[in-house]
Amino acid sequence: MTRLSVNLNKVALLRNSRPLNIPDVIRAARLALEAGADGITVHPRPDGRHIRTGDVHDLARLLKSTPATEFNIEGNPFEPPLMELARATRPQQCTLVPDTPAALTSDHGWDLAADGGRLKPIIAELRSLGIRVSLFMDPLPEAMPAAAACGAQRVELYTEPFARAFGTAAADTVISGYAEAARSASRNNLGVNAGHDLNRDNLACFLAAVPQVQEVSIGHALIADALEMGLASAVADYLRIIREAG
Repeated sequence: MTRLSVNLNKVALLRNSRPLNIPDVIRAARLALEAGADGITVHPRPDGRHIRTGDVHDLARLLKSTPATEFNIEGNPFEPPLMELARATRPQQCTLVPDTPAALTSDHGWDLAADGGRLKPIIAELRSLGIRVSLFMDPLPEAMPAAAACGAQRVELYTEPFARAFGTAAADTVISGYAEAARSASRNNLGVNAGHDLNRDNLACFLAAVPQVQEVSIGHALIADALEMGLASAVADYLRIIREAG
């Protein structure tokens, strides 16, 4: 069954608005895991606008006590602090994302024709540390052989275009592109993750159409739902949707 990794960036963003450590990122992680989440995702950025380096170290210590739980750190490997944190904390997975420091959020996948050569030694180093490497990619079937050639073990399909198309006349065409990209990834021995703007309304549709997905990373929508439902209930509801889709 598809695994759920809860992205805690928005918990940290709210906390950072006041000097009180409320809400507590570590407590949020515990609540998510107790509710059944399979993993925790964070995306530290150079400006520390949400998850901070201290949070990453604290979460790494917490998750060492639950070895079945995956710790996934996302970020641009050419910008601090991703590689420093990966070397220090040895998460189960690093998802490499081509963000610029000024980016509000992730909004495109890697162009491997331009960046594949620079990524190869970074991917090799991460793998030598025992870290699985996933590349954040647009749903382009023709790009999957290049992702495999770089040494990546998984790709994370960028799902905002799917979320924008969901419920419109373009939905079937868009989702078929994701399905073909996932099949291409599988043919190239790449695992498939997915993330960005997946929510309780569109998640089941996506998983039904793209059954290769091994993991979804969900933050913004899940934390927004938690404001109404409570964090444990929101995690439980996303797990219910995943089970029913499977």
